[in-house]
Amino acid sequence: MVIGIPKEIKVQEGRVAMTPDGVFELTRRGHEVYVQKGAGVESNLPDKSYVKAGASILDRIEDVYEIADMIVKVKEPIESEYHLIKKDQVVFTYFHFASDKKLTEAMLSSGAVCIAYETVMIDKDGSLPLLTPMSEVAGRLSVQQGAKYLEKPQGGKGILLGGVPGVKPAEVVIIGGGVVGHNAAQMAAGLGAKVKLLDVNLNRLRYLSEVLPANVNTLYSTEMSITDSVKTADLVIGATLLVGAKAPHLIKREMLKEMTPGTVMIDVSVDQGGCFETTHPTTHINPTYEVDGIIHYCVANIPGAVPITSTRALTNATLPYVIKLVESGWENACRQYPDLRYGLNIVKGDVVFKNVADSLDLPYTALKL
Repeated sequence: MVIGIPKEIKVQEGRVAMTPDGVFELTRRGHEVYVQKGAGVESNLPDKSYVKAGASILDRIEDVYEIADMIVKVKEPIESEYHLIKKDQVVFTYFHFASDKKLTEAMLSSGAVCIAYETVMIDKDGSLPLLTPMSEVAGRLSVQQGAKYLEKPQGGKGILLGGVPGVKPAEVVIIGGGVVGHNAAQMAAGLGAKVKLLDVNLNRLRYLSEVLPANVNTLYSTEMSITDSVKTADLVIGATLLVGAKAPHLIKREMLKEMTPGTVMIDVSVDQGGCFETTHPTTHINPTYEVDGIIHYCVANIPGAVPITSTRALTNATLPYVIKLVESGWENACRQYPDLRYGLNIVKGDVVFKNVADSLDLPYTALKL
């Protein structure tokens, strides 16, 4: 099979979908890998390291799409890439279709096979192996960014997250106890903050209560408990997820009026439409905006801020699945591996993932492999 690795062109996205290690694993199996020039530079992976691993370097993104049977990316294709995707081409990347109807319609029109990292799921426990590493990064980084934007020069309240002896620490509220929430709570607690972690899954709350430090308090999530919690919060982190579907708005605009000006809200769910009613996507160039005096940080590719870490964490998880796809072909691979089959979102003009179809009010087609 011929695999193409284009350079990510989303604003300030320095991750790359494959390392030279991955290239070597594919080329030694007899596959061809084409990497766009400079694709790995921001992840400290120069072109020469890819060539040494057996890849060919192409100057133009158009050439990568044209030659490849399968495109492996990090972020969803942006508008300038839509026309490059060919009929029957396999595209393996983060898509987050439920929050982007224009992207969905473009991929339907392309006739491509779209396999989304974020919905690959292990049946046994419902875990998301290709979303997990970036959720870990995003959860930890959300606290780091929150601590920065609480500083007065950044427009925040002027509070040190962990406080000092004799001065109380900041109060951090985390909505969602999944991988993002768990990692955010670990970071915030480690810095000495007072943490409230909300979720609707009691078994998950029991587990988190056992494994997290004593300065993390778990709370059952309801509209009233969220409303009461955010009133006194200094930092609010939204970390909810419905697999393949649009995130629910758990913080309504009217709640902001009861919060203290300078409070920071970070929406890690922004890729799926955001869990704050006032969320709209931002970039690392202009990451924040204010609504009713509340600072919103809604960067749609948070892990892209640390590409050296993120690229390695992501490709450690994706490479085994890439190998399955190229060795067996997408149909056989998805037939053999149920976790990979969950990743199928669009197949040759049909939406085959129900949550995507329901979120965008599009026809759903049950896929029979």
